[in-house]
Amino acid sequence: MERSAQRLGRALVVIVDDRVAHKEHEDTVGPLVTELLEEAGFIVDGIVPVEGETVAIRNALNTAVIGGADLVVTVGGTGVSPRDVTPDATQGVLDRPIPGIAEALRSSGLAAGAVDAGVSRGLVGVSGSTLVVNLAGSRSAVRDGMATLSSLVPYVIGELSGLDGN
Repeated sequence: MERSAQRLGRALVVIVDDRVAHKEHEDTVGPLVTELLEEAGFIVDGIVPVEGETVAIRNALNTAVIGGADLVVTVGGTGVSPRDVTPDATQGVLDRPIPGIAEALRSSGLAAGAVDAGVSRGLVGVSGSTLVVNLAGSRSAVRDGMATLSSLVPYVIGELSGLDGN
């Protein structure tokens, strides 16, 4: 993603983790995502920790979309346990899913050995003019996911902003 921050725009990171939301555990993944987004040319508006509850996640996503973020990356809550509701909350916010990117994240995650990424139910799609991406919660899933997104996100944001994306 070798474009200027003005070209790629603003991003928000949503950490879905009850322990982080209640300040019982230090967030180590949010700063990693922020660093990778900034290296990619985004201005990161912040890291928002939320509980793993559908309403809390949906509210954070809607706030980002209304606030004009170009990209929202959620981290965590994408697995198969009953508490993993990030994809369910995200589905209610998306206008148009982009299943190919979600599948690419799963495939590359498995290839990189990030099992949580490979079994993730995470979604990718567009809400308004905001790209929303669900990543699995491990550091390896985040690193691999951001590498996978590096060529795809600028294209999608270019399309959403009326640019050609190339």
